[in-house]
Amino acid sequence: MATVLITGSNRGIGLEFVRQFVARGDRVLATCRHPDSAPALQQLQNENLQLLQLDVTSSESLQEFPQQLQAEAIDIFINNAGVYGPKDTRFGGVDGETWMSALQVNSIAPLLLTQLIIDNLRSGADKKLLYLSSKMGSIDDNLGGGSYIYRSSKSALNSIVKSLAIDLADEGFKAAVLHPGWVLTDMGGPHAQIDTKTSVSGMMGVIDGLDMDQSGGFFNYDGRAIAW
Repeated sequence: MATVLITGSNRGIGLEFVRQFVARGDRVLATCRHPDSAPALQQLQNENLQLLQLDVTSSESLQEFPQQLQAEAIDIFINNAGVYGPKDTRFGGVDGETWMSALQVNSIAPLLLTQLIIDNLRSGADKKLLYLSSKMGSIDDNLGGGSYIYRSSKSALNSIVKSLAIDLADEGFKAAVLHPGWVLTDMGGPHAQIDTKTSVSGMMGVIDGLDMDQSGGFFNYDGRAIAW
């Protein structure tokens, strides 16, 4: 049984991660901004699920979060929390304040949180760090332009995770970024191609098989490598 920490767990992909890890008997630490107002998450509660409060937009919440973990060892960390930002971020329509807000959630907070909980991660057995990115963060795959805020925030995250994989390799950590596919969620919209169950079951297969040779990679939910 692994202990898994998942951020952004109150809906969509995060909620499905919680559902599938709990179903297979793992211990899950699920975070969201308002656990008391997350009925779908509360319905999953059993002895293997603990709900924790975390707002990744708040420096104070990030700093206080390790106190909730105390000395608990974490085997697998899944940074799922993320935002898309405004839909209309074409050239000429980008606002700096909005851009910074997305960078905080998608790029900056994941690294800050990893630094803050590193002692818990070092105590874990699996030492797997997974960060949900997007194919839209791939520079090689950018054939459509636009979406400046979301694309850049995910490209930044990809670069951060690549460095983490290098910097923490000597301690046995495996770090990777995952593209969940175009998923039927509030962010993905009604025209998406796959459901959360398909996306998450695929990503869990990638997580289970992640080894040092794959560390620092960028993977689709079905395990295919994605070009940077």
